Amino acid sequence: MATEANSARITGKVQGRDIVLDGALSKDEIRDKVWWWQIPHPRTSKEQEDRRHEYDGSQRDVIATLGGYYEVPDDPRAPEAAELVEMVYAELNPDG
Repeated sequence: MATEANSARITGKVQGRDIVLDGALSKDEIRDKVWWWQIPHPRTSKEQEDRRHEYDGSQRDVIATLGGYYEVPDDPRAPEAAELVEMVYAELNPDG
């Protein structure tokens, strides 16, 4: 997926993996990318490989937005997770 040079880009470190959120992502796409290790059924071999990695839980999972750093809750259904998705969605889709 191509993105414009001036499009929003959000980075994070989640479960020891660097993630990048850019372009006009839906809220479901954001959830899938942030909580990738909880995808019910891996769709690709890359997703299967990613879910099998060893993870040291001593480091915090964070997303960096224009507003600062936000901790990623373990449960994607938690109220804090919904707030994080809404904030990331608004930042990635400022016109919508």
